[in-house]
Parts: sequence; structure tokens; C-alpha cells
Amino acid sequence: MSDVNAILLLSCPDCKGLVARISDFIFRFDGNIVHADQYTAKAEKLFFMRVEWELNGFALDREEIPVAFAPLAKQYRMKWALHFTDYRPRVAIFVSKHLHCLHDLILRRDMGELAADVAAVISNHEEARDLTEQFGMKYFHFPVTGKNKKQQEKKELALLKELKIDLVVLARYMQILSGSFLKYYPDRIINIHHSFLPAFAGSNPYQQAYDRGVKIIGATGHYVTAQLDEGPIIAQDVVKISHRDAVPDIQRKSKDLERIVLARALRLHLENRILVYGSKTIVFE
Repeated sequence: MSDVNAILLLSCPDCKGLVARISDFIFRFDGNIVHADQYTAKAEKLFFMRVEWELNGFALDREEIPVAFAPLAKQYRMKWALHFTDYRPRVAIFVSKHLHCLHDLILRRDMGELAADVAAVISNHEEARDLTEQFGMKYFHFPVTGKNKKQQEKKELALLKELKIDLVVLARYMQILSGSFLKYYPDRIINIHHSFLPAFAGSNPYQQAYDRGVKIIGATGHYVTAQLDEGPIIAQDVVKISHRDAVPDIQRKSKDLERIVLARALRLHLENRILVYGSKTIVFE
């Protein structure tokens, strides 16, 4: 446990002395803070904090920390969560036919860049099977039609429960998840989409963007809610497009950006750097 840290994420009404009280709690039990960051939303008078400290030498066992911290949390009406850096969340990746984000996540996982266990790849098509199984990962095929969608979602949820999945990543999964599905994973489903919506909807947004002479494109990684593509944003980025870029160039640049932004959003979640705040996020990078 010498290299394991505890991470406390919290939000509460703002008031004087919060940083001092939280720091004093850690100090009283011989804790050494290695990272601390906070933010105050002045209009709403809300306080947000992420604090990380070493468990080596800390006077409390990890099971004792929530009990000891609870009175302080109650006093200041905190919403809080405690995490430990040696816990590896179990992740399921959902994908359809566009495999570029899946490729990237599998390679990052294979190189040890993801602090998670990818327990399953789930798809409504068969295109990703060979890639997934080539890297020794489990692949599950749930073909979806308008008639069987509800039944397939029930099977998928049962599988996620069986595999004890903590987080779902939609790596270009071209299906809209129902509210019945989403309620089981609040703020635990991450999606990636390009910036062409809603301006360029339909089957070929890249051609539409080319025809309009778009000069910049972007990608957004966000938590999934019942409002399509409107969940709390975790990460975004943009890339320039010029008159020299043909449709294949725009597609390539868009795919590159989606890979980077999705990986960034996933890393921030896995490192417990995000607090959801209404329709927004507080991201402690």
C-alpha cells in the first residue's frame, strides 16, 4: 500500500474555512497531501474540491476513512465520494462499424495507458470481433433492430451486471440508449461525437461540411443523458480545415480528433478528476 493514494471528491455550499477543515482532517490522521485543487462557483455559492493524499503512514485504514469523515461531511452538507488509486474500474466498450476509437482504446489498454480493466467489447455488428479477440478480449454481439431493441438492452444490462461493469464507453456506438438503460449508469457512460451536429445531420456530414467550406471541426467527449448529445461535457478539442482538404482529409482529421478526445475524457474519469455539476462538469486537470 506504500504507493496507493486516497482521492476525495466533494461539493457543498461555500463557506469560510472549508479548505482548512478538510486539510486538518487529513493532517490529524498523519496524512500527506500530494495534490489539492478547488473551485468556487460564485453565482451559486457552491464549493468543489479534489484532494489526494498518501495512504502510506495514514492512521486510518481505508474502510475507516468514510466513517471518520462522515461527521464533517454532514456538518457542511457535502456530496462526496472517496476513491483509491489502486482500484481498476471494469469497463465495457460499445462500438458499431466505425472502429477507429476502439482501435485506439485497445492499443492504449495494451500499452498500460488505461488504469482500467476492459472486461467486454459489445456491438450491434460483427465488424469488431476479430480485432477484439486478437487482443484476448471478450466480444459480445447484440444485433439491434427497431423491434428487438428493448429486449437486447435488457440482455446487455444483465451482462454488464454479471461482469460487474463500472463504466460504459461508447466508442462510436451508433445506437441511442434508452432512459431505462441510462438510469443504471448515471454519469458512468461516456460518449464521443463530432462537431457537425446539429448543423450537418444525415448520412454524410463530412460531404456537407466540405460543401459549406467549413474551416474548423471539433469533437466532444461527454457523459450520456436522456437528452441526445447534451450530457455534461468532459473534454473537447478542435482542428483546422483548409480549402486544400478534400472529404477524405476531413474524415481523417475528424477521426484523429475523436480518438484523442475520447481517450482524454476516459482518462479524466478513471483518475477521478470530474465532478458533475448540473448540466456541466468541474474538471480538475
